[in-house]
Amino acid sequence: MTKHQRQHRITKLLETRAVGSQSHLVELLAGEGIDATQTTVSRDLEELGALKVRLPGGETAYALPELPSQQVAPEDHLRRVLGEWVVEADYSANLIVLRTPPGSAHVVGSALDRSGFPGVIGTVAGDDTVLVVASEASGGATVADRLAAVAGLEPKWANRPEPPKGKLAPQRASSGRTSRRKVAIQGASDEPTSTAPPAPKASSERGRT
Repeated sequence: MTKHQRQHRITKLLETRAVGSQSHLVELLAGEGIDATQTTVSRDLEELGALKVRLPGGETAYALPELPSQQVAPEDHLRRVLGEWVVEADYSANLIVLRTPPGSAHVVGSALDRSGFPGVIGTVAGDDTVLVVASEASGGATVADRLAAVAGLEPKWANRPEPPKGKLAPQRASSGRTSRRKVAIQGASDEPTSTAPPAPKASSERGRT
């Protein structure tokens, strides 16, 4: 079965069944003789633009947008993806780390890549972690704040103390004294040593006639 055929069957299942999880969708596909992993299903749902919606009974289920996925506004799509899949965010220098449930990192990475998010150079997605590289001009802290806001997360670094600025590490006092002593000793050794000429020896013949 081709990817297009599999996604067509997924579309029909979402239209006729209340599919609340990816594992449930994998089971439904298996019941129709379609072998697919949860990672494959997760990628299919992201490409189809499927979103989780709350049903009248309070349960959640996947649903397809009224517009085709390519017509969904990037900002709106990114907000929905980050709000649904990103569970934790942190940063160090110009690198931002986004945590997702297992098998969902590529969904977030793909949404970020297509959104043209300000200050983001690129992303690397693993299984449950997305590494976001921020530009030097924007900085990791600024981009991390924006991503956390879009995902609806409280920044865990909000109360993080800032490193001290404008302070130099104290120098050891002994190092300065040692260097000066070395210079003094070296300078003394470089001075020429003056020696008096030897006194002439008294001739033993002096006084003889």
